[in-house]
Amino acid sequence: MLHAADPVQRTDTGRQRRGNEDCSYARAPVFALADGMGGAAAGEVASRIAIEAFESGLPGGGTAEERLAVVVQRANREIYDRAQADHRLDGMGTTLTAVLLGPEEIALAHVGDSRAYRLRGGELTRLTEDHSLVEELVKDGKLTEEEAFEHPQRSIITRALGQEPVVQVDTFSYPVKPGDVIMLCSDGLTDMLPERQVAEVLVAAPTLERAAQRLIDEANNAGGRDNITVVMFRVEGGEVAADPASDTLLLTGAEAAAAGLGHSSAEGGRAGAPGPYRQPAPHALRDLARAGVDRASAAVPRSRRQGPAPQAGPPVREFGLTGKLVAGLVSLAIVLFLVGGAGYLASRQLYFLGTDNQGTIVVYRGFPYQVLGVNLYETYYVSGVPAELIPASRRHALLNHQLHAETAAFRLVNDIELGRISG
Repeated sequence: MLHAADPVQRTDTGRQRRGNEDCSYARAPVFALADGMGGAAAGEVASRIAIEAFESGLPGGGTAEERLAVVVQRANREIYDRAQADHRLDGMGTTLTAVLLGPEEIALAHVGDSRAYRLRGGELTRLTEDHSLVEELVKDGKLTEEEAFEHPQRSIITRALGQEPVVQVDTFSYPVKPGDVIMLCSDGLTDMLPERQVAEVLVAAPTLERAAQRLIDEANNAGGRDNITVVMFRVEGGEVAADPASDTLLLTGAEAAAAGLGHSSAEGGRAGAPGPYRQPAPHALRDLARAGVDRASAAVPRSRRQGPAPQAGPPVREFGLTGKLVAGLVSLAIVLFLVGGAGYLASRQLYFLGTDNQGTIVVYRGFPYQVLGVNLYETYYVSGVPAELIPASRRHALLNHQLHAETAAFRLVNDIELGRISG
């Protein structure tokens, strides 16, 4: 019978973030980590909701993977509903990686670009696949792993909790044995340290506690551009006495800072400086467009479909003036619906930069107009970068609501965050 020994949770704000939007959970046999996004306090809200979904326990029945997936879907729906109900939380989301330790294996549920690793015999194996733009490019052979590590858009994720009513969850199982170390981490670690260096730290450290702190220290020394969270445990065999209260821990970034479990964001770096953006771009948008095409082709009138000709029926009655007027209005409504639908789909592919009420740079999706008091745009990503960081001579040109493709809009945000925009 396998059990988790020496569980460790550590988190740190990093050197370039104002707050900590990571949240983690450890109550053997379940361990989970969430990395929130959305700007202001929204990311912290999303990650906390995701982790709190595990507090009530896993559902009974089903495989280990299915039980984890149920909790993830429940968390996703709550985050989505909260964002729909509160405009201040619009666009929030979070990654989520969860592990359930069983008698002979671990089951995982995964969404986003946080990661799970297994250390065995000095060899570190990644157990999850990032749902990110650069991971797609690596799979397509357009980037090497080394190039992906340095890519400026490596923080753009393609899947996150809270973006749609239902999320696609990756689940899988791996055999484990006594001596294995399982580690969950946010991208604040893996964006700073290559896997080779992570493995070296894990192998050299005398305890998991020391290993976790050493990883955080080295990530900060490498720049600490994002929140850094590590959750680890060692797999051991034999029976263990159950103590439900002793291994329960839900750790948020704010609570960790208050408890002194992480370093101040001001240590060795610029406190309050913006970090790299994290932007969900769900495949569901493309799926929606495809579904629209499929529905359109399914609506082809019978006279244009193949099949037996309709049988002759009674003579068609001519419409009077009223009938023609009604038919005309119906036809106009159909045309407006089709044009509006096309406009809506087009607006989902257009983005522009602006600022919110706090003067923070925001990427909006849609058209920069308002009709009859209704905005034709929505908040898509809150960068956390104040507009005043842009040189005054360039500010108006960059924030003039010019429409961009998604990649171009986020390229501008990334250039601003990295200080590449000069006067």
